[in-house]
Amino acid sequence: MHEDLERILLTEDRLRARVKEVAERVDEAYADKTPLVVGILKGGIIFYADFVRHLTMPVELDFMAVSSYGSGTVSSGKLKIRKDLDRDVKGRDVIVVEDIIDSGFTLANLKALLLERGAASVCIVTLLDKRERREYDIQSDYNCFVIGDEFVVGYGLDYNEQYRHLPYIGVLKREVYGG
Repeated sequence: MHEDLERILLTEDRLRARVKEVAERVDEAYADKTPLVVGILKGGIIFYADFVRHLTMPVELDFMAVSSYGSGTVSSGKLKIRKDLDRDVKGRDVIVVEDIIDSGFTLANLKALLLERGAASVCIVTLLDKRERREYDIQSDYNCFVIGDEFVVGYGLDYNEQYRHLPYIGVLKREVYGG
């Protein structure tokens, strides 16, 4: 375990098994379609890669970099699009793959934006769901784990661009991020 962590919350094996299970459920739901699977950079990249590897349906892949956090630990309340989609979503079924949903601000605004652009449907798949922190009326359609209000890193999730490389998800010590 990394020295900056209080404990490991989700092991590599547990992540692998649950991501596969959720991907299989999504695969069944979209079996007769060719959705556009949108990965949200950077935090969701490892989850996204593992998730799409388990899909058997034909898919197209694209990415967005959106954020409401910057380098802090509290949402700024403004959606920033740093990298937009390369593909048009008009008339498409879109599956958004995101690392975590907490306040719901980013995903609520992103879903509204994609629907405004003409997406036929928008499905949200999240690795982690912090329901305690929800401020916006949005839920993921599929999620791997519901967690408490703890600051977690690893498996793509970061604090100031650190810890993304960890193969598990751990709870960061408060003294590291000043919480």
